[in-house]
Amino acid sequence: MQLDITGHHVEVTDPLKEYVASKLQKTQRHFDLVTDMHCILTVEKLRHKAEATVSVNGAKIYADATESDMYAAIDSLADKLERRVRKHKEKLVDHHARDSMKRKIV
Repeated sequence: MQLDITGHHVEVTDPLKEYVASKLQKTQRHFDLVTDMHCILTVEKLRHKAEATVSVNGAKIYADATESDMYAAIDSLADKLERRVRKHKEKLVDHHARDSMKRKIV
């Protein structure tokens, strides 16, 4: 998995990069087919915004979060991204196929 981190109006320091990388690694635990992640960190006055686009097998998943602290925004972003990746993974598994097979047998 390739992780790109970009900063708008903020310098992306090494501790910030490590924090983003550690938080976004959790999404890869839920779905193995994550190929690319792009994270953009933005500061506008007192708003800290973190947004990320994740490329998975066959789709792109986007999430963003705005908080008063950059680390809180990254935490919120990681939670949103994790939920959306899990939801995408569940969509790929067709749970209704087993029900249709039961109806044909009976």
